[in-house]
Amino acid sequence: MRIVNHQADLCVIGGGLAGMCAAIAAARHGARVVLMHDRPVLGGNASSEVRMWVCGAHGPNNRETGIVEEIELANLSRNPSTNLSIWDSVLYEKVRFQAGLTLLLNCSCHAADVKENTIRSVTGWQLTTETRHVVEAPLFADCSGDSILAPLSGAEFRIGREARDEFGEGIAPAVADRKTMGMSCLIQARETDRACAFTPPSWAYKYNDEFFLKKFGRPMAKYTGGYENFWWLEIGGEGDTIHDAEEDKDELLKIAFGVWDYIKNVGDCGADNWALEWVGFLPGKRESRRYVGDHILTQNDVQTEGRFDDIIAYGGWSMDDHFPEGFYHQGGVPTIFHPAPSPYGIPYRCVYSKNIGNLFFAGRNISATHAAMSSTRVMATCATLGQAVGTAAALAARHGWSPRGVFEEGRQALKQGLMDDDCYLPWNRRELPPLSLQACLTSGSGDPRPLLNGVDRPVGQDDNGWTGPLGDWLEYRFQSPQVVASVRMVFDSDLNRKGKNIRSNYPLNAEPRRTPPSLVRAFRIDVQDSSGTGWRTIHTETNNCQRLVRVAVQADGVLAVRLVPESTWGSPAAHLFAFDVR
Repeated sequence: MRIVNHQADLCVIGGGLAGMCAAIAAARHGARVVLMHDRPVLGGNASSEVRMWVCGAHGPNNRETGIVEEIELANLSRNPSTNLSIWDSVLYEKVRFQAGLTLLLNCSCHAADVKENTIRSVTGWQLTTETRHVVEAPLFADCSGDSILAPLSGAEFRIGREARDEFGEGIAPAVADRKTMGMSCLIQARETDRACAFTPPSWAYKYNDEFFLKKFGRPMAKYTGGYENFWWLEIGGEGDTIHDAEEDKDELLKIAFGVWDYIKNVGDCGADNWALEWVGFLPGKRESRRYVGDHILTQNDVQTEGRFDDIIAYGGWSMDDHFPEGFYHQGGVPTIFHPAPSPYGIPYRCVYSKNIGNLFFAGRNISATHAAMSSTRVMATCATLGQAVGTAAALAARHGWSPRGVFEEGRQALKQGLMDDDCYLPWNRRELPPLSLQACLTSGSGDPRPLLNGVDRPVGQDDNGWTGPLGDWLEYRFQSPQVVASVRMVFDSDLNRKGKNIRSNYPLNAEPRRTPPSLVRAFRIDVQDSSGTGWRTIHTETNNCQRLVRVAVQADGVLAVRLVPESTWGSPAAHLFAFDVR
């Protein structure tokens, strides 16, 4: 039996969007990272194995940015038809080719060495290579969804629904129980240019109009594809979503093939030209173990906007509380969308363990009640929580802090680091670099002053950006020659754009997805040296597809720096929210 030992600053368990963003962020901030994931592809519920689209905060300009936006923009650029294999490859390359990050796929964590409430190492079995991987690290982050390190380490956790009186939560049940939201095996269909038949397997369930009348109060509507992703094919919440997962999967497959049989062969659904494209054999989970941290986020925290001093991410999805019986719930849609403000803040104290001294966590397993988790569990929110954990872990590794030590000693530095990486934190402002503050910012037209306010997106009635014609310029001028090491820009990626990262179904002749027209495509950076005569181009970009762009320039004796946007992906003017020099 082969054993491979790894030494790291941070070991991340779980390669869904939360774990990916944690590992990438930590590595980019200088930590040595190992990411252990038990599947062959990354992305968790967003991967080609489950195919749930990435959801996040509701409302104008509330789309999550940072690494998750970087991934989504890369996907728009490379994957106009939303091919799932290309999507998998986008996720894979972000992790596999990140400096300082070791990726262990098909590797299932099954053991942990724990002493004095500290995890010393974890062990994973890699099925494809028949290898045990042992990872030693001073810090661990459990982003596995099911919180595998909880039973392995003795970390405190909760499962099920809290009683209404425990936290005064109006949407909680009167009596606590172990019921959760269930899991789903999704299906996808493709529209063709001719009628196509479907023969169900003999073991599929049989449904008729009477069944759907009792379930939804109506037969199933005409099938037009679009945004129908069959999330309601859900069971398991009345049992154990971890230990019963295989039995639940078997049941879900019977349901899924039976529902498609109804759509094609029984109901008046208008699906003659639609063919079954794919059925998921890996259930996508919504809820299982939730860790206990120094703070437990509650329904009341959500509803009062969560204006915490240690805010490190935000939510904004409704408290979308699925009934435990899922598909077998009678009397309407099997969830209740309880309103939640958007955005609301999530504090750092919800992402590290109360009793295991070196354990972080991110994703649907953060320290929250069932009620609050019904909102925080969506993947764009989980991704931003992961980026916060990775950034915090890098801070902890650099300074020798524990996760709790980051709260005590470094939470302001953590917040500033996140905002500098384009993670929006409501009610907070990013500190501008000293070199930008000591210079004079001007432009050829328009008002550049909003670029100095530390808010890198529109908020309410405030645009917080600069708009100018293509070929116009923004300029920092210094009182004396300076060394400019880098330039940071935040362009407009249209935070209100429509469409998800993947399609739920494939209509015939669907319009391709495209890079947002508002995004600056080509730009150049010019400098003027101490002579004060003429401009010299030191960087040119012709095919940008990202919102946050950093350019290392390392120019000496600089009297002025100009940014010149030259083209966009379709908009007639350039629009950006930040232009910093360092």
